[in-house]
Amino acid sequence: MPAADALLDVEGPAAPPRANGELTFEAPWERRVFGVTMALAERVFSYEDFRQNLIRRVGEAPDRPYWQSWAAALEDALDLACALDASVLEERQRQFLARPHGHDHGH
Repeated sequence: MPAADALLDVEGPAAPPRANGELTFEAPWERRVFGVTMALAERVFSYEDFRQNLIRRVGEAPDRPYWQSWAAALEDALDLACALDASVLEERQRQFLARPHGHDHGH
């Protein structure tokens, strides 16, 4: 499998944000969703299929933060690969968001 940098666009709607040539992440979840995507690319779905989903997601909401579009494209790729049921994901997200703040932090 090619290195992640070999797969990533440098320009255009699928190009991730960079500073001085390095990928930039504003929050830990962004780095995680990137890593998960790259780990699954070519194992569960093709990177090109993911890339096309990403271009579509960026195009449908150009003002949405890039990594949110990336996460949506990952969900699409997993759904299309039959590796993820969107209704199950939505229910898990609902359950996660319903948990009280700080629920998983021991005192």
